[in-house]
Amino acid sequence: MPKFVLLLCLALLTACASNPAPPATTPAAQSQDSTQFEPDIAAFEQADSVVRRRPGGVVFVGSSSIRLWSSLGDDLPGAAPINRGFGGSRLRDTTFYAQRIVVPYQPRAVVVYAGDNDLAEGRTPQQVRDDFAALVTRVRAQLPQARIAFISIKPSPARAALLGSMREANDLVRTYARGQQGVDYLDVVTPMLGPDGQPRGELFLDDRLHMNASGYAIWTDVVGKWLDRL
Repeated sequence: MPKFVLLLCLALLTACASNPAPPATTPAAQSQDSTQFEPDIAAFEQADSVVRRRPGGVVFVGSSSIRLWSSLGDDLPGAAPINRGFGGSRLRDTTFYAQRIVVPYQPRAVVVYAGDNDLAEGRTPQQVRDDFAALVTRVRAQLPQARIAFISIKPSPARAALLGSMREANDLVRTYARGQQGVDYLDVVTPMLGPDGQPRGELFLDDRLHMNASGYAIWTDVVGKWLDRL
């Protein structure tokens, strides 16, 4: 074999060894797979098999800020709330499972909180707006009379670097909601910011991302006033 051909083969082998082919399923692709939340959804369905749910309540869906709202039943007792939040989820995950975690309850209203994790994963504000619009379309196909509310993406100390993107996403969702019948935007951002325009640290747990009772008291006030108008 000519020397230059041998050298070329060795160079190619070295390049292949230092740049292995990417795995068939990358972490990014896995993170976009809504089926990762199947155990959470199955647990909801198991709970429903032993507790009868009456039509006309209010379903709360979304990420961990909904899931961790453990005082929801006491905070909004007249709403007959049903908590179907699952931690780590994004708007598209709620849309994916809407047929199983929203529609079966035949609610008079649906309250949504998500978008926080979406932006942290790199979704754009426009994608957050579009994902919420897709959720509205999915719910309305089965529940045309249900009112739908979007709780604005909260400002947290842990994600202060995303405040600009959160503000843009919230503005886009608010504009979208104004153009829809029976869809509302609920502002929790204003009362959760201090005079300096930064998230109020006293509203959060030690992780600086999830809220304590004081944070949920603000949400209770905002959501409660909306429910009173229905």
